Amino acid sequence: MEHFLTIVQAHGIAVSAAILLIAYVFIATEKISKVTIALIGAAFTILLGLVSQNKVVDGALNPHYFLNFVDFNVIFLLVSMMIIVNIATRSGMFNWIANELLRLTKGHPQMVLFVLGLFTAITSAFLDNVTTVILIMPVTFFIASKLDINPIPFLITEILASNIGGTATLIGDPPNIIIGSAAGLSFMDFVRVLTPVIAVILLAVVGIMILFFRKQLVTTPEKMQAVAELDNSNTITDFPLMIRSSIILALVIIGFILHDVTHIETGVTAMLGASILLLFENPSKIIRDIEWNTIFFFIGLFIIIGGLEATGGIALMAKWILDVTQGSQEVAAMIILWASGFISGVIDNIPYTATMTPMLLEIEKVMGADYTYPLWWCLSLGACLGGNMTIIGAAANVIVSETSAHHGHPIEFMKYLKYGFVAMFVSLVLSSIYVYARFLMQ
Repeated sequence: MEHFLTIVQAHGIAVSAAILLIAYVFIATEKISKVTIALIGAAFTILLGLVSQNKVVDGALNPHYFLNFVDFNVIFLLVSMMIIVNIATRSGMFNWIANELLRLTKGHPQMVLFVLGLFTAITSAFLDNVTTVILIMPVTFFIASKLDINPIPFLITEILASNIGGTATLIGDPPNIIIGSAAGLSFMDFVRVLTPVIAVILLAVVGIMILFFRKQLVTTPEKMQAVAELDNSNTITDFPLMIRSSIILALVIIGFILHDVTHIETGVTAMLGASILLLFENPSKIIRDIEWNTIFFFIGLFIIIGGLEATGGIALMAKWILDVTQGSQEVAAMIILWASGFISGVIDNIPYTATMTPMLLEIEKVMGADYTYPLWWCLSLGACLGGNMTIIGAAANVIVSETSAHHGHPIEFMKYLKYGFVAMFVSLVLSSIYVYARFLMQ
């Protein structure tokens, strides 16, 4: 056994890369649950000695201890925001906001599509994308039936808007949480850098969808009137809970905004807000509804990538990128942006981002923070916006597709690709122009 482990460690980069590649293949094919794959891969990474099981070696802290590679700021931020959103959703507050916005459209189908896209994007900037689409879909099916319009144009627009809106903030999409924690970027950094370009991308993509679907967005004045007169009086199911949740959610976001002043990590701020809300709830019921699959997927993934980092594989990848680009910041930025977009359209953007993040940290060690700074934003824009390309590009896409099929409106892979590819391509073109003009133009 010791001889076998010696051989493994002698070829550590190849073994750790093989584990990561095999995990990617199984995650992409979805034949086995991705959390199961991540945990199996993590277990092999530890058992083969690619990372250490021992916290202390010879009286000193071991830098290769497997838990050192798990970013617990990301984990606690995810868990805490899931708790806050879970509690807030039960009050009906988000459905109330959606209904009020829809009443303002007076039932005009194109305005309804625009408002649904706008609401989805803004909500996705503060809640996770899956929660956002789960909240908005019942409203969408109800409105589509009232207008007697196929819901697919609305649903496709919501998928695109959820991924675009999630890109705007630190907490909007898991890749941003990973990037922010690794690069030391604050909530306000994301708002200052990404929100302006995301607003332009959102308007462009929703405008294109209105153009694509204009012939389907037709109804009668009578049906429009029914939407204009929506009864929203009973949507709030628990008024005290709504008040409590709104205050805590607002304070947590303010805490994120003030991070540059307080230097309190986002995970700690979110944890405080979640624990206060739990004082008024039955914690066992709330915690039961957390997406633990996602949390353990992250933990397993961090350990697998930790194996590649500990063996020197990440440093090798960073050196390869620098060799290929010959140190050109402009070339590196565009490669990362466009490669991230296309790769994230095919595979889950979470493992991709988790792999790229330590590589950028290695590049930063060689080239410095100023060189790497725009590359972080390229990674964020590419990984988050690339998820729009295919119906399997992001978790929200899959959820909407499955729910739509259940309601008798299947969204076929190739049908979606026509719209998703255009949305992604336009998004990456606008992102390229923005990144070049803001960071790379001499």
